[in-house]
Amino acid sequence: MTDSPVVLIVEDEPDVAETYKLWLQGDYEVRMAQNGDEGLELLDESVDVVLLDRMMPGLSGDEVLDRIRERELGCRVAMVTAVEPDFDILEMGFDAYLSKPIRSEQLHETVSNLLERSEYDSMLQQYYALVEKQATLEATKSSAELAESDQYEELTEEITEMRDGLSNTLGGIEDDDDFIATLRELGDDEDN
Repeated sequence: MTDSPVVLIVEDEPDVAETYKLWLQGDYEVRMAQNGDEGLELLDESVDVVLLDRMMPGLSGDEVLDRIRERELGCRVAMVTAVEPDFDILEMGFDAYLSKPIRSEQLHETVSNLLERSEYDSMLQQYYALVEKQATLEATKSSAELAESDQYEELTEEITEMRDGLSNTLGGIEDDDDFIATLRELGDDEDN
């Protein structure tokens, strides 16, 4: 077992699936499924990215995507399909949409971006948890108690470091007001 990110390819055309695997296997642990049912069987918590064909016999990619989201697994899903996107995609819970034929560089870039987004989401959740702890302590402890606490000082330093790391990821936000405004914009974008 490796520590490489796991990519699950769900594709009914064996030649296409094998090509994607050849492109990715040097950087990722790659699993392959030939249809939607098999894809769902291979899907577990260890899968980081699913490359999902939209048109397959049996369960369609759309149905597989719905079931993936119902299971609330933390994986990212890229639709990789010959189906031209239409307005129906607005209701679908995918993270990326690639129209076939695709190139190796395009596939690598998409998988890399989806993994980076997952890492960023995880960092953001950790950041919010730390800020919540800080706010709770500030609401219940006096300024003197906070000033005397080594643990509170370490928490504050950790929050600052994490905020700086997130800020760099978001493009160099300078202060807390900018950081909070950017996070709100991200939240608004996700709600739309």
